Amino acid sequence: MKPTKIRNLALTALVSALVAWLLLHLVYASFPQLPWTSVPALLLLALAEVVSGRNVRSRLHGSGGTRIPPIAVARMAALAKASSLAGALIGGLAAGFLAYVLASLDKPAYRSDAFVSGVTLVSAMVLVLAALYLEQGCRVPTRRDDDDDGDQAPSA
Repeated sequence: MKPTKIRNLALTALVSALVAWLLLHLVYASFPQLPWTSVPALLLLALAEVVSGRNVRSRLHGSGGTRIPPIAVARMAALAKASSLAGALIGGLAAGFLAYVLASLDKPAYRSDAFVSGVTLVSAMVLVLAALYLEQGCRVPTRRDDDDDGDQAPSA
């Protein structure tokens, strides 16, 4: 599995923002008010990924208790890749929504939607950063990484 590329995440966010902005021109009048419930969900997922990333990293380096099975590391890496992509997609949708409603902040419904979409955008960015941290923590240390930590390998 290859590491996530920031370029792919940025492209996903840009395309989803553009699609959201274009669709809102057609259907915003029939949309209900944006719910704020996505914000705590995204932040809780980000917190769980940061804690998992720290745990996986320490267990891979041998300082966090028992060794972690390789399949668990692969599953965590897959979760990280999926979460970063989902965060980029949700963040792009929120950015497109925010770009659309910023033009009419004098109306209460637009102002409320602007606040919710702005906070959702920030939460999605936090999720992307947490997912990238988890993915980084899933990298198996090489022999050179072990030597850099001060653990000298026995010479043969």
